[in-house]
Amino acid sequence: MATGSSLAQTAPAAPMEIVAFGDSLSAGYGVEPGKAFPEQLQAALTAAGRNVTVINAGVSGDTTTGGLSRLDWSVPETTDLVILELGANDALRGIAPAITDQNLDAMLERLKARGIRTLFAGMIAPPNMGADYAAGFNPIYERLAEKHGVTLYPFFLEGVAADPGLNQTDKMHPNAAGVARIVERILPVVEAELDAVQAKTPN
Repeated sequence: MATGSSLAQTAPAAPMEIVAFGDSLSAGYGVEPGKAFPEQLQAALTAAGRNVTVINAGVSGDTTTGGLSRLDWSVPETTDLVILELGANDALRGIAPAITDQNLDAMLERLKARGIRTLFAGMIAPPNMGADYAAGFNPIYERLAEKHGVTLYPFFLEGVAADPGLNQTDKMHPNAAGVARIVERILPVVEAELDAVQAKTPN
């Protein structure tokens, strides 16, 4: 009969916990069940041999102000990694970049204070907002990533934005194939972040 200590040694490790904290791009607006970013990311990580759970904490239409207000209760204490993906709706609504900057800064500070590693997903202002708005909005992500010492994924929609075959008819939200492209591109970065978390975890 196995002893208690041997049972403990053979018990499977708990899965690492990732929270995809964002807006409709994380929530999976307009895509069929199981095809949202968190679900496709979990499938890709599992296929790569990772024992992970990816929680969908995306809220369609959310701004950085909304994200800041729900951050504390949306990210459990058991979280190993947060993918922070917010700001697109701020830009679409023309919210002052200073407000977006302040909210994202506060979220990164709170996550750091809780000891939760963060992968910061950048966003780019849509062209119709004009050059002046873009000049105030686009640099926010790189500056805050440097300030807080977090990894920046420069543009969450890289390789997907403006591609008709990878977006829904609204030309803003990725379709299932577009989400798959996002996952393909961001996967190595997520894996590196998971490795960094594990490297700091006591055996």
